[in-house]
Amino acid sequence: MLDLRLYMLQRITALVMAPLTLGHIAVMIYAVQGGLTAAEILGRTQGSVFWFLFYGSFVIAISVHAAIGLRVILHELAGLKGLALRLVTGAIALALLALGGQALIAVTWPGSGA
Repeated sequence: MLDLRLYMLQRITALVMAPLTLGHIAVMIYAVQGGLTAAEILGRTQGSVFWFLFYGSFVIAISVHAAIGLRVILHELAGLKGLALRLVTGAIALALLALGGQALIAVTWPGSGA
């Protein structure tokens, strides 16, 4: 139950996520090997437009990608179709976006006190 538009959107989000994932892993390895504390990491990320855009792109791509993947699973395993399938997967995408947005603000927004 995946039309061409959703198929292509999922592939595009995968292409966006791949370098962002590698970048995130590289930064985490650097931070751990450098002995940075959580406070030091937040000191570098809070207020940074770069990190806001980096992780914001990540959150959007993951939310869309995961919702499309779950759409296929819900259709095949739960038999959801039509409006019910669109509503459930839309709600999942919005929930992931909201949760990711909260984490994004905690890590990048100046003075968020995360």
